Amino acid sequence: MLRPDVVVGAGELLDDVWGLEPPGTGRRVVPVYVHRLRKCLRASEDEPADAVIARDSSGYRFVGAAAEVDTATLDRIAAEAAAAERAGDLAVAVRAAADALDLFDGEPLTGLPGPFLDGHRLRLTERRIALQLGKAGWQLRLGRHGEVIDELSALAGVHPHHEELAALLMRALYAAGRRADALAVFTGLRRRLVDDLGVEPGAEPRRVQQAVLRGDDTALGVTRKRPPRNELPADGGELAGRADELARLVEPGDPELVTVIAVDGVAGAGKSALALRAAHVLRPDFPDGCLHLDLHGHTEGHEPLRPAHALARLLRAIGVDTGPVGPDVDELAATWRSATASSRLLLVLDDAKSAEQVRPLLPSGAGSAVLVTSRQRLTGLPADRRVSLDVLDAVAAEGLLRRVVGAERVGRESGAVRELVRLCGGLPLALRIAGARLQNRPMWTVEHLVDRLADDSRRLGELTAEDHGVEAALRLSYRQLAAAEQRTFRVLGLVPTVEFDARAVAAMLGLPEPVAGDSLERLVDASLLLQPAPGRYRLHDLVAVFARRLGADEPAARGGVLRLYAAAARIASDWGVHDPSSGPPVDDVPFTGWADAAGWLDSAGGELPDVVRYAAESGEADYACWIAEGLVEYLVRQGRYDECRAALEIALPLAEQCADRRMRSAVRFGFGVAEGMQGRYERSRPWLHEALRISRQAGDRREEARALCGLGTLAVACGDTGEALALLHEAHELGRRLDDPFLCGMAVANIGLTHLRLGRFDEARACLEQGVAFGEKIGRPRAVAMAVGSLGKFHLAVGRHAEAVGALRRAAGAAEEAGDIALTADCLSMWGAAESGLGNAEAALELQRRAFALVTERTRPQLELEIRNRLGASLLAVADVSGAREQFEVVLARTSGDHVERVRAGAGLAACEGPGR
Repeated sequence: MLRPDVVVGAGELLDDVWGLEPPGTGRRVVPVYVHRLRKCLRASEDEPADAVIARDSSGYRFVGAAAEVDTATLDRIAAEAAAAERAGDLAVAVRAAADALDLFDGEPLTGLPGPFLDGHRLRLTERRIALQLGKAGWQLRLGRHGEVIDELSALAGVHPHHEELAALLMRALYAAGRRADALAVFTGLRRRLVDDLGVEPGAEPRRVQQAVLRGDDTALGVTRKRPPRNELPADGGELAGRADELARLVEPGDPELVTVIAVDGVAGAGKSALALRAAHVLRPDFPDGCLHLDLHGHTEGHEPLRPAHALARLLRAIGVDTGPVGPDVDELAATWRSATASSRLLLVLDDAKSAEQVRPLLPSGAGSAVLVTSRQRLTGLPADRRVSLDVLDAVAAEGLLRRVVGAERVGRESGAVRELVRLCGGLPLALRIAGARLQNRPMWTVEHLVDRLADDSRRLGELTAEDHGVEAALRLSYRQLAAAEQRTFRVLGLVPTVEFDARAVAAMLGLPEPVAGDSLERLVDASLLLQPAPGRYRLHDLVAVFARRLGADEPAARGGVLRLYAAAARIASDWGVHDPSSGPPVDDVPFTGWADAAGWLDSAGGELPDVVRYAAESGEADYACWIAEGLVEYLVRQGRYDECRAALEIALPLAEQCADRRMRSAVRFGFGVAEGMQGRYERSRPWLHEALRISRQAGDRREEARALCGLGTLAVACGDTGEALALLHEAHELGRRLDDPFLCGMAVANIGLTHLRLGRFDEARACLEQGVAFGEKIGRPRAVAMAVGSLGKFHLAVGRHAEAVGALRRAAGAAEEAGDIALTADCLSMWGAAESGLGNAEAALELQRRAFALVTERTRPQLELEIRNRLGASLLAVADVSGAREQFEVVLARTSGDHVERVRAGAGLAACEGPGR
């Protein structure tokens, strides 16, 4: 093992282990010992026998890669210690030497005989002494003399004639102020050398003795620590709303390492104040001093401090004269690490521009800590903790104003104070400036200042005090961006929603989505953009005001994002994709299909009406109407009627201005659909009649067919079968001429349902099967769900329960996939009725409960009553009489309820009172 990867012959093994007294069996004993060794060293029974000790033609070979051996580990750690010493990292060198020495356990190779091992034992012993002396020398250079005196004294007792050891002990004792003891060590060494060996001490012990006599610190390499230096600026006191962040900053670090903590956030978030407060809290834990350095990463009129000049300042702060500062940052950094290796420092580096500016400034002393603040997220910095500052919440923001302005004044105008907090976006800098303005103008009310800040064009100017303000801070951050990020930031001022993603920004920039995403991430790193969720972004309120001002230079960006929303709305809707007659093209937008487009619209949450308003305020009447119309089917199927109505109300006054004349009828048709889907038939009918009138005047056959189909569907719901058939047949004929599968499918399905109501089962089935064919041709899950669900309703009505189960199971799945809540509930409930018809009471009850769980205040009243009646029947079937009675009573209590459902509820309630109930 001491000669890894070298073939050793049997003769060599005999000579090295047994020397002049070989065993009587000679070479034959070697395989026996090798076998035993292999058995001991095998990791498992599955490992080959020669995995650790291999057999070659001329002998045996220890496989070095097969196992970890202390001597190899010793070589590696000792090399690390030497490398650290060459790099000036003496603290690291000391720790590595200590690790290497920990490998020794008493005398090396204890009890093993033979000349070969005697030689290695001596070599390892000398290696151990050399490591001990090297470690002690590095500790002395670090000024840690107190750590080595006892260790060197004990070692000197074992090696009384070792001159280098005695010289080190003399230096340590002198550094500890024990000059007489240091001289006594020399006297004792000289006496032992003369008496025992008849020689005088060599040059090194004599040199150290003379230096001790002269008191020459430099010659002895003694580092005397300066009094601790405190450069921290005055503490500003209590911080508003930063208790959690402060607690993270003051957590204890690893005493054996340097702890680096990075604080980032938007300009004005209070990073410097937080770091300074934390530094004052931590100050007692750092006996060797607290240093503070402003790196001027984002200071108006200052270039960021170069690492070489920063190092020179830090070295001078601890008493190391660097002379003229040269360009060799690595040499200065090595000097800094060496000078701080024995110190436990707290270093505050404020306003860093980049990780490259900070990395050379990190000290090396174990237990030291570095607090770094920056507007940038310093991802290249090896930080142990990162704290990103957000704006203050309302309570903390009001607390800050209360301290600045006074509790009485704030209490008098609590409503205005809340609005002031909103206008300042919870940003500490803005709040402090606003508070200072009120402080300096006691005649002003808070409401007066709120009125001044309400105008976006004036707000940033109002939030300025002397040479600093929100706008100046943001402008400096903007100027330091690369050109691509500057353009992206300008474009963000034109985004129509509060939250957005890379796809929207890519459309505005006219760039691929990954490129836009990378640019957004760089703005996040620059603390100019917030990321509330992966892939989602938003601007801070005041940053948004600044971006909107710059966005005036990017007017073309509006068209890109509006076109994206219009296309997404059309693709997500079952209506629009079959109508190429108007609106923006949808063949070159970044959506893979309806689900992708619908999912993208989902991410906008409740902001879709804001997109329509944005288009209207931008003078884009056509886009406002295209988006509003396209959103109707998407929003209605999710039961988002209020948003649908809000979007249409914005679009309606603009329809007359549109170059696309179809919008005059289309927007009104949207109102009719939204009202009808909520069961508001009397409100729906005028909108649909108006849409029909306008489309006929304009000669727009497709809009005419849509209006006819809508009125026919409304007539079906109201039970006007004659009117329904006339309207729907006319709509179907127009749809056929236009080759529009959606119109044809809707019309024929409703014709089928009308025939079903009239008891014309053959005609009903034929029409409904045609409707399924049209739905499958469209290929959208909602179209399939409506068509197949209608056929399932037919099977249920005529008692074909098995066929009904198959159709309604499929319809429910497709409706759920489409995100149509009401349609899903309807299909589930009818499916449950079909299971009940097959005698599957438990399955039926489970389906009715699933359907009822989807009922909300926005559910169409008639559908809710149908589901309640079916749920009541299912509960009664499993003998839950009280639960069934509750459902039937609710239906009967609805004075505006459907007559048929009220009759069913009455029958159900009577069944609850029947025999055995």
